[in-house]
Amino acid sequence: MAHDPQHPAAPDPVLAAFRKSIDNIDAALIHMLAERFRITQAVGEYKAKVTLPPADPEREARQIARLRKLSEEADLDPEFSEKFLRFIIDEVIRHHERAAAG
Repeated sequence: MAHDPQHPAAPDPVLAAFRKSIDNIDAALIHMLAERFRITQAVGEYKAKVTLPPADPEREARQIARLRKLSEEADLDPEFSEKFLRFIIDEVIRHHERAAAG
């Protein structure tokens, strides 16, 4: 059956339910990231105050290893998880460098 823009098909309730769940998860991810960045902002301010370096490569390596393991347990591609976490870590370090610069 061809798609007719003049007469759109009735909404698919199964697809609509999946999409609603995806939308809810996306909203939760945004709120969780916002909370994570609020906390890392406080960490950056603290590090600047006590003159600690913006980055902590040893902790980053531990976090990546820990989250790769969690990803494997959750059947999520650990490469994807590491890239995602690395993106977040790089952004946090950028914020910490800004805090250190005053």
